[in-house]
This record gives sequence, structure tokens and C-alpha cells, in this order.
Amino acid sequence: MSNAIPSNTVRRISRRRLQEPASPGRSSQQQPVRPQGWAGKTPKEILARYQPGKAPPLKVLEVLIKLFNTQHTALEKTVSHKTRQERAQFLRRFFRDLKIKAGFKTVPDPRNLGQKHIHAMVQVWQQAHLAPATIQTYLSFLRGLAMWMGKHGFVRKPSHYGLSLEEYQRQESAQRDKGWAAQGIDIDALVAKVGQFDRYVGASLRLIQAMGLRRKESVQFRPFESIVPFEETGKPLEKKAADRYVRIKGKGGRVRHIPLDSPNRLAAVEFAQGVVASRDAHMGDPAHTLKQNLRRFDYVLAKFGITERGLRVTGHGLRHEVLIQFYSSQAGEAPPVRGGGPLPPDVDRAARQAVSELAGHARTRAAGAYCGPIRRQIQPETAPNDRDAPGLPPA
Repeated sequence: MSNAIPSNTVRRISRRRLQEPASPGRSSQQQPVRPQGWAGKTPKEILARYQPGKAPPLKVLEVLIKLFNTQHTALEKTVSHKTRQERAQFLRRFFRDLKIKAGFKTVPDPRNLGQKHIHAMVQVWQQAHLAPATIQTYLSFLRGLAMWMGKHGFVRKPSHYGLSLEEYQRQESAQRDKGWAAQGIDIDALVAKVGQFDRYVGASLRLIQAMGLRRKESVQFRPFESIVPFEETGKPLEKKAADRYVRIKGKGGRVRHIPLDSPNRLAAVEFAQGVVASRDAHMGDPAHTLKQNLRRFDYVLAKFGITERGLRVTGHGLRHEVLIQFYSSQAGEAPPVRGGGPLPPDVDRAARQAVSELAGHARTRAAGAYCGPIRRQIQPETAPNDRDAPGLPPA
């Protein structure tokens, strides 16, 4: 008997593959396309075609967005599509609102943006009772625009625009415990209930509970393809914690590898493998787009009261719970946000570094957002020895 697949079957498979929804990752269609007329030209040469006072200001803004919006304002890397979209939408709205809400007769060319424009819009935002954190984000977007045009330092600190320190200063360390256990929730039981209602969301929650993933990371997780042997992690042999690792591509394109070194993590991955329909599938419903799956995730959690207004916890709070518990396992003491006392600096630092790595952050201080501020040990005063007594020379 021949093992060849009939040609009509091949045609059916091909048609079916063509109809499959795209991966929830970054689509090539979302990458900016550089116009042919810009080939071989520098940004300065391209912008020189649009003379201030002659070119429509909003057209110049679109050119700037197309040239620079993929770039991070402080680091040499690209930003997520979410950041690109939010920044572009804000900048377009900002220049329109200069005329509509701030009362300027004309919209200025972005290259002629002045302090008076920023001052006026900050007043508009304050009158609209926008949160200080939102205004801080808006100023950050404007700071990026200024940097695109080579005007480093043009956008000043929030205090220059009339915001008080208490209004704009952000707390980098957690001031309260956002973990689920802090609200007395039976985590296993609640995750199981969600899974009975929606197996995809339930599997995502299990992954978050096991490895502290972000919501988007859990939805994009591919339970077969994301599992790699230790040899593919690039870690030195002395760092080996398991034979298999989970490969996670997080914010900013940063890749981290989480060891499958506990029954809890192995069970979460095996459960996820039993939910998906194929070996290359992700955790979202294959019939939906990434955006739809993320909305479904939020909807299901809200249905079970997993909101600030409901059970006083969020899906992200489950990530907090995992990282808080991980700190405790590394330090031998609960973190400050959960009432833990001060620890030796080297112990606390090592635990925070481990938390940051598990969470997918590049900076150790990011652990403070989950664990709380660093509490320094008070060194006991030592009694003076005989050498310190008056009349004796120093050793």
C-alpha cells in the first residue's frame, strides 16, 4: 500500500492552512514600510523636503512618526506595537487639540513646537482632571518627539509645568500587597473554576500561577514549541536548574528561560499541552486574534470577580503573588510588602535579582514593584575597645 497522501487531500490541507488565523505575535504587516522615495536618504534629508511654514504641520508629524516611532526614547531598541500605537495616537491628538482645546489659531509645525504650547496643554489636561501618571506619560511622549528632532532636554520636568512633586512622582516600590493570598483567596480553587468556564483562559492562569508570566505572555505561550532543552538556553553549565526550560519572549523582545524544575510548573505546561489543538498552537482560542483573546481573558476574569472592585485583585495580581512567594523562597523571609523584616543586604539583593530575572526585567530594582522597598538592617552599635580609650595611640 502506498504511503503517499492523495492530491485532493493535499489541496484540502493547503486551503485549510491558508484560512488559519495568524499567529498572535508581531505581524509583518504592522512593520513600518519605508517609501521608495526615501531610499538612501537620511532623516535630515527627508525632513528637509518639508519646509516649515509651507508643509502642512500634520503631514510633517506623520513623516516624523514614520521615521522614528519604532525607536525607544532612551535605549537602543525598538518598542512594542502597543507603545507605537499609543504614542502616535497621542501626538496626532496633541497637535489637533492645540487648536481645538488650547485656543491657538493655527497648528504649529512640530519643529516649531514651543514651551507655550506644552504649558497650555498641561493646563488643559489638569482642567480635565487627568491623572498625574497620565500627564507624566504624555510628557514622556513629547520628550520622545523632541529627541526625534534633536532637541534633547527641550521637554522639562513636570514641576516646570506646574505639577507638584507629590502629583507626578511615581512610586517604584509596591506600597501594598497586590497578591491574591493577601485577600484570602483560595487560588487553586478559583483558577479551577475559571478553567471549567473557559479552558484557554484557565490554562493561561495556570501558567501565570506557575511561572509568574504576564497576561500577554501567557496568551502567546506555545506549550510545545516554547519548551527547549537546557543546551538551547545559552546558560553556563553551573547555572543548570533543569533538563527542560520554557522560552518566553517578553516586553521589548527580551527572551528569558524559566526552568521546569517543579511539579507545579510541569503540571501547568502539561495541562496547556492538553488544551491546544496542535503542536504549533498558542494558548489563545485559534479562532480569534490576539486582541480578541486578550479581551476574552479580561472578560472571563471579570465574570469571576477578579477585578479591583470585585475581589480586590486583578489578573496581574496573580503574577505579583508568584513573585512574592519566589522572593520568600530565595530569601528565607517574606518580602517587605508582605510584612517581612529587614535582611542582610547581600541576601535581599540576591533575592531581588532572582525575582527580576523570573519576571523578565532588565533591572534589579524592578523587583521593588512586587516586593516593596528595601529595608536596611540597623547595625548594632559596638562598644569601644581598649584602643579607643583616651590616652592610647591608634594601632
